[in-house]
Amino acid sequence: MSAFTRGFINPLPPTKYLSLLYLFTILDQMTKRDQLGNFELMVILVLIRLSDNAYGVPICEELEKRTGRDVAIGSVYAALERLEDKGFVTSELGEATPERGGRAKKYFHVTARGLKEVRETQRSLVNLWQGLPGLQGGKA
Repeated sequence: MSAFTRGFINPLPPTKYLSLLYLFTILDQMTKRDQLGNFELMVILVLIRLSDNAYGVPICEELEKRTGRDVAIGSVYAALERLEDKGFVTSELGEATPERGGRAKKYFHVTARGLKEVRETQRSLVNLWQGLPGLQGGKA
């Protein structure tokens, strides 16, 4: 058996294989955090604001209006997917429309778990904000 073939049959010693498996498990768990990231928080707040009219374009427009920043629609959909994976939002397809070439809009709604997480995040941020000398009186 050649060294090339042997490498594919048993590419790593067991201890290195277990170390890599452990590393990938850690990375997998890190990406499934249930906490809201900054952009995710902004997206979920816009969903709450838009209520039943929350789909891609209006979400993007409201984010741009409220933050004064350009927002890529792709980053909005990526955040929505993460929020859905975490159980903070749900989605449903609307009716197909001729204006969209027969495609349906995907509407997003905040879940009870998502609202709870937003409230906990707000409470944590307010607690962290209080008493910071550089931010008293709205001065930064």
